[in-house]
Amino acid sequence: MRQKLTTILVILLTGLGAFAQTIVSTSPEDRKVVLEEFTGIHCVYCPQGHVIAQGIKDANPDTVFLINIHTGSYANPSSGEPDFRTPFGSAIASQSGLVGYPAGTVNRQNFPGMEQGASGTTAMSRGSWVNASNQTLADGSYVNVGVEATVDVQTNEMIIHVEGFYTGDSPEGTNMLNIALLQNNTTGPQTGGGMGDQYVHQHRLVDMITGQWGVSIPTTTTDTFVDETFTHTVPADYNGVLVELADLEVVAFITETQQLVSSGSGCYPTFTGITLVNDANLRYIEDEAASCSGIVTPKVNVQNTGQNPITSLDITYSINSGTEMVYNWTGNLTSLQNETIELPELSYSTQSSNTIAVSIPNDDENTNNNASISFDQALDATSTIDMELNTDNYGSEVRWNVTDFEGIVLYNGGPYGNNQTINETFNLPESCYTFNLIDTYGDGGGAVTLTDSDGIEVFYTNGAYGSGESKNFSTDGFIVLGLGDSALEAVSIYPNPATSVLNIQNVENSTIEVYNILGQTIYSKTNISLNEQVNVSHLTKGTYFVKITNGDAVKTSKFIKG
Repeated sequence: MRQKLTTILVILLTGLGAFAQTIVSTSPEDRKVVLEEFTGIHCVYCPQGHVIAQGIKDANPDTVFLINIHTGSYANPSSGEPDFRTPFGSAIASQSGLVGYPAGTVNRQNFPGMEQGASGTTAMSRGSWVNASNQTLADGSYVNVGVEATVDVQTNEMIIHVEGFYTGDSPEGTNMLNIALLQNNTTGPQTGGGMGDQYVHQHRLVDMITGQWGVSIPTTTTDTFVDETFTHTVPADYNGVLVELADLEVVAFITETQQLVSSGSGCYPTFTGITLVNDANLRYIEDEAASCSGIVTPKVNVQNTGQNPITSLDITYSINSGTEMVYNWTGNLTSLQNETIELPELSYSTQSSNTIAVSIPNDDENTNNNASISFDQALDATSTIDMELNTDNYGSEVRWNVTDFEGIVLYNGGPYGNNQTINETFNLPESCYTFNLIDTYGDGGGAVTLTDSDGIEVFYTNGAYGSGESKNFSTDGFIVLGLGDSALEAVSIYPNPATSVLNIQNVENSTIEVYNILGQTIYSKTNISLNEQVNVSHLTKGTYFVKITNGDAVKTSKFIKG
């Protein structure tokens, strides 16, 4: 919902004494840059454009404002992907005359010789943005723009106040005031950039508060003062993509028509309605994939919902009601900011269902100080796995690999031809593995099935896997039990890395097996009296494992041969 609180106020000043503006200068200024970049989530070269645009912004933080518009075929989401498009992007892109992505306009202005398409159009390839921006910043402007915004966190009501002052006459008798609402720090897919689904999208257009082409400014002569205020109720999401109030940004600009941007300005909203003084909100723990590794590295998201900054936090966490660990986080979270914190790894006994519990200290609101998640034990398969992979009409986009416990690629394949069926067999000794399926364009492909020698389905997709999917599984009963097993609680393995001798202590009445990443045994001994020394001087440098068995208790630990 949006509602204009005041009709546009235009005052023709006869002297500065009649003027009560607070956020706009009355002195002549140079133009400010509004760089609109046309982008998408399946755009290989768009991240390069983002870097170039951000570099221009970083060099001119108070005079350059970026708007990233997701539009065109590269912005179309596949199944399960976020939709970053808006109702406004297509028309803005169409008038630019772009012919490829990424494209950008600087103040929707034509720069002769820099056009991406036909002569006279405004869209430019990324190599021209710096030059065009520098030219614009050196031009004088006949109008100055100022903007400020507040958000009431109780109602999600945003109030946007814009002022304009004409230090000269506009060549157009009517100008248009535009207000763009953006969201930053949105994690999502991106074909380019090498970050997969963890690409961070910035300056993302989510709404035009003033509609497609803005609201009319009917007087555009020297000393005209424009003062307008809007309210906009920020929804919980745009196209299903959640809104983070702390990540919102506002850019206001004045155009001569719906094209040339005379100048603009931007701001980050301030917040009202925060009633708590000190409150850390433990929002969620990131989901964990099914696991057989016996090691977990929890990631928790904490938001500051109080007035005071949070600079330190003791985070207590455990798995399967085991020993509690405490992580002392330090940083600086201001009001409504959030951070995902990676906690140190935990060793645990793998169960059919495993639960991570996290808590933070008491503060002004304690109902949001605890969180937990559960995840399953990984599927146990036989050591022989058969893969059937079908490609679609774009077989060149598909890739896959199988990695071991340490992320080392053991098998891989792709790209392929179109509409093919690929069959592979993997021989995987007792250990933990991950199957990774990748589509470089991000729209999935044909059906893929992994089946073990007992006919158990290890992995299946009908082809709707977007940028990719991953599946963890173990083979031949490989399940790592951690130090929670009473018979092995006191086990100590050192040094790590080891160069000549590996010491294994407190393993009385146990069996020891040392093996490499391929599952090949290089040392074994049964009925250990108490301690054991293993000569590793002859081993090549790399990753190895020690498996200790005592009755029903099993502990597997990795060590590095240095």
